[in-house]
Amino acid sequence: MGSSGFNWKLADHPKLPKGKTVGLIVLDGWGEANPDQYNCIHVAETPVMDSFKKGAPERWRLVRAHGTAVGLPTEDDMGNSEVGHNALGAGRIFAQGAKLVDSALETGKLYEGEGFKYIKESFPTNTLHLIGLLSDGGVHSRLDQLLLLVKGASERGAKRIRVHILTDGRDVLDGSSVGFAETLENYLAELREKGVDAQIASGGGRMYVTMDRYENDWGVVKRGWDAQVLGEAPHKFRNAVEAIKTLRQEPNTSDQYLPPFVIVDENGKPVGPIVDGDAVVTFNFRADRMVMIAKALEYADFDKFDRVRFPKIRYAGMLQYDGELKLPSKYLVEPPEIDRTSGEYLTYNGVRTFACSETVKFGHVTFFWNGNRSGYFNPQMEEYVEIPSDSGITFNVQPKMKAVEIAEKARDAILSKKFEQVRVNLPNSDMVGHTGDIDATVVACKAADEAVKIIIDAIEQVGGIYVVTADHGNAEDMVKRNKKGQPLLDKNGNIQILTSHTLQPVPIAIGGPGLAPGVQFRKDVPNGGLANVAATVMNLHGFEAPADYETTLIEVVDN
Repeated sequence: MGSSGFNWKLADHPKLPKGKTVGLIVLDGWGEANPDQYNCIHVAETPVMDSFKKGAPERWRLVRAHGTAVGLPTEDDMGNSEVGHNALGAGRIFAQGAKLVDSALETGKLYEGEGFKYIKESFPTNTLHLIGLLSDGGVHSRLDQLLLLVKGASERGAKRIRVHILTDGRDVLDGSSVGFAETLENYLAELREKGVDAQIASGGGRMYVTMDRYENDWGVVKRGWDAQVLGEAPHKFRNAVEAIKTLRQEPNTSDQYLPPFVIVDENGKPVGPIVDGDAVVTFNFRADRMVMIAKALEYADFDKFDRVRFPKIRYAGMLQYDGELKLPSKYLVEPPEIDRTSGEYLTYNGVRTFACSETVKFGHVTFFWNGNRSGYFNPQMEEYVEIPSDSGITFNVQPKMKAVEIAEKARDAILSKKFEQVRVNLPNSDMVGHTGDIDATVVACKAADEAVKIIIDAIEQVGGIYVVTADHGNAEDMVKRNKKGQPLLDKNGNIQILTSHTLQPVPIAIGGPGLAPGVQFRKDVPNGGLANVAATVMNLHGFEAPADYETTLIEVVDN
């Protein structure tokens, strides 16, 4: 990046002053839905967020945070924190994850790229291993893409294919893993009839095997490594469907937390350990839960757990999962080129920036906000602070998380008057919402609201402006529903808990003593989404947004 020859100068806004402190708060997983007992935001005491909604109607509205509004293929695609923060920071909509993979598979471009050519070198003599989430959830991966990739590889010389599955139950219904495994098994059986030795080799639940993130618990990755690479697991089965059905009977087991298993042949030998010369693809398109396994597969120098053996493999990700670490170095699908983010523009235009969250969302308010780019644009102008998240517990145990600590860091940054933008992410409603614990999620929402108050109070003191929004929904609907919107019950008559994100819009509120009179939300951007927030924030800093940014949500009317 950098300023080489590019004109970063933004035009001054004709009506809005420069130099105000803008407090920019992203509530993670905070959507807007009908009030009922499964809407934890409604149930929780949230006087601050309520006051925005009940206050000046021209200073509160909803924006879209899912589907095409954040670059995902369809309106059935839930938003997530990565694409949400990309849109919030970039001010434009870029094709994301699933969409990039869809088009690379559809055009065949995937098979012409460097990444595929690299793994293909293993096909004549060795095995192709595919590791990833077996699900049609569309958040981390999609089953249809896996099937297309298996098909494409088998048509291009892969004679021996092993799939290492991770069961979902988080972005999709618990129990749906059985059906996904049957679909995959049936397809691999068809390939075997055509002479391709294709089978499932291992498995486990996504929250217990392989798919940890942010170095929270390397034990999760080790359990995956042992099953996938070493062919060792406490449970051995002849086929995956039987494995899942059997293991689901155990107490405290769900798709998310299925223990690791390996598939063995009639002699009890694992059918698919990873050995020297093999090719490995991690087929998830979403990065956050692939970075750790990518490090284990790629780094010769690795000390997070004892790998026992480190096979010489050809490894590629579906995408590159970390642009700064260049990890993995080989990947099948090119990333969206996100350039000229709002953060970079504002830095070049003299806006000093402070960003803060706790570990689980720190990357969102920095790396993803800045267009999948690590580090500072200008260390003289920016300060990023990460507060360590609780580790070794599930977030419903401590639902207040680090909300107060984040808010206090933001408050101090605001009161120091060193910064014109103070940006935070409050993770509570998302991280606790994912646990499915309704009571804890209510506590989480209250904690986030209290944190907002600490930040808003500081903005009041310095005569600043606040912008409060969210990246996608989660805590506002904690139950699965039928087409009529009624809660779904399981066979015992209990409600089916919804642990995933949602398709709901999210609020955005503006205010504060520094907000110029006459600033209000426009009525002519009814379908505004997260990508419209960047231009809005630029305006509040006293600048016009670049011409190709999604339009601002605000106007200044002369009283």
